[in-house]
Amino acid sequence: MKYYSRRFIKPEHLNPANLLFGGQLLSWIDEEAAIFAGCQMKSQQLVTKLISEINFMTPARQGDVIEFGLELISAGSSSITVRCEVRSKVSHLPIVTINQMVFVNVDEKGLPKPHGIRANAA
Repeated sequence: MKYYSRRFIKPEHLNPANLLFGGQLLSWIDEEAAIFAGCQMKSQQLVTKLISEINFMTPARQGDVIEFGLELISAGSSSITVRCEVRSKVSHLPIVTINQMVFVNVDEKGLPKPHGIRANAA
């Protein structure tokens, strides 16, 4: 798995327990994974179809730097499946893992359309 980007945890990203708010992290994950998927499909016309079970492993705190790891699992004719792991930059402890995120390439009407990568790529 390659780690593509990093974020610095600031006070505005915290929940009442002073830990990284899960909803904030999920928003970042969806954005990072969509960018990754779009680069793989060579398209900016894509939608998130599915996010599998989200496993929160360890908390992130203010001042932590987290990094987003993404890898291509498989490719269909109009979709790809991505795996994501977010970890602490310093300790490398996993913060969250998501085994499947499916993105679909769509046309201007929002209907699935083929992308340019070969099926079942990994």
